[in-house]
Amino acid sequence: MTTIVCLTILVYCIMGKDIRSLLEKVKDVDWKGRGEELMAKIKPYAQTVGRTTAKPLLQFYYVMVDESTPTLDKVLIYAAILYIISPVSLIPSSVYKLLGVLDEGAAIIYVYKKVKERITPEIDLKVESVLDEWFGIKYELVE
Repeated sequence: MTTIVCLTILVYCIMGKDIRSLLEKVKDVDWKGRGEELMAKIKPYAQTVGRTTAKPLLQFYYVMVDESTPTLDKVLIYAAILYIISPVSLIPSSVYKLLGVLDEGAAIIYVYKKVKERITPEIDLKVESVLDEWFGIKYELVE
């Protein structure tokens, strides 16, 4: 139920509709627990799509699990990540080719504009560290 409400809030926000009653339904969600569920889904997705495509999803994830992030931003991030990694799409790319990627792109762009100021240098370091671990890149110190 939380997933449907979050996806609906994302769509309503993009369309400029009132979301107050929907937001009330997710005010007590355990976002840390939801974040852990998402991380388990992001890793296999990242290994399929690559480092560059996975980076914004990890940035979103770390903003979402930050306690100082407002509930609405957490909802939007959660919905965007789920929508992007889900095989289900409003506009299927297998049928509509380039047009089929636009709905995911719209979700990423909308959410990025909302939360970009929350992506701190510390979050970027965490993201790069996770990506290095997932993609097997190790750095050696040169003396």
